[in-house]
Amino acid sequence: MSSATLTAALAGFGTGLSLIVAIGAQNAFVLRQGVRRHAVLAVVAICALSDALLIALGVAGVGAVVTAWPAAITAVGIAGGLFLVGYGILAARRVLRPDPGAALSADGRTAGSARAAVLTCLAMTWLNPHVYLDTVLLVGSLATDRGDLRWAFGAGAALASLTWFTGLGYGARLLRGLLSTPRAWRALDGLVAATMLTMGGLLLAGS
Repeated sequence: MSSATLTAALAGFGTGLSLIVAIGAQNAFVLRQGVRRHAVLAVVAICALSDALLIALGVAGVGAVVTAWPAAITAVGIAGGLFLVGYGILAARRVLRPDPGAALSADGRTAGSARAAVLTCLAMTWLNPHVYLDTVLLVGSLATDRGDLRWAFGAGAALASLTWFTGLGYGARLLRGLLSTPRAWRALDGLVAATMLTMGGLLLAGS
């Protein structure tokens, strides 16, 4: 690998991290799944592979097509906003009416539907217009500026996504000791509810 290729890949990696590290609906969901140790591999894979696909589309020049269809982005924003508000209300309900058995069991595992987790993750990923703006448009345009090294830049951004979601999903289990009581779970659900409601409200307001 040449130094120019490595430099482009590192620039893409840094750009990718800067776009996904901030707390958001997707990160809050991955964090909660990671703490619960429930469907973590599936959730991490969906997030990372979705980002990689969207980044590849952006590097390939699909951003111009997305820009030409502003109504589609608006429709996605409305659907995503409604979904996030609904999920936020459910999280808020868990805060106000906690389940006495919500604390983690001795081995840190909780029951739940993997299918529901997968569908929720897919909705949070693909119904968020900011995902398209960040990956297809922003990363795609920055990659284009790299000329022949645009794919190295895109690969670096995709690697950043994989690294972040893997660390967040599997590293979250280190918090299970702190979340061994229903009160601690209420605090986490409060964070999730606030994040989802805020992001959902912003999407609806901007659509």
